[in-house]
Amino acid sequence: MTVAVRSINIYQAKTHLSKLVDQAAAGEDVLISRAGKPVARLTALREAKRPVRFGLLKGRVKLSRDFDAPLPQDLQAQFAGRA
Repeated sequence: MTVAVRSINIYQAKTHLSKLVDQAAAGEDVLISRAGKPVARLTALREAKRPVRFGLLKGRVKLSRDFDAPLPQDLQAQFAGRA
C-alpha cells in the first residue's frame, strides 16, 4: 500500500489544520515544511494492537507426559531428508 504524501508550508498548515487532519485520517500523509525544508509529518494513527493475555488457556490444554520424548528413528530420518 502506497501512501500519497502532500507537502505544505507551515503557514498553510496552521490556517487549514482541520482540513489537513481530515486528509491525514483518510490516509494521505501531509509533509509540513518551513522555508522549504521538511520539519514534520502529519499522518493517521494506526489502531493499537490488543494486549497479550497470558494464561488464557490455562487448564484447557493437556500435554501428554512424553510430548518432548525423542522422535522415532524413521521420523527423524524423514526430517533430516534421509528417507
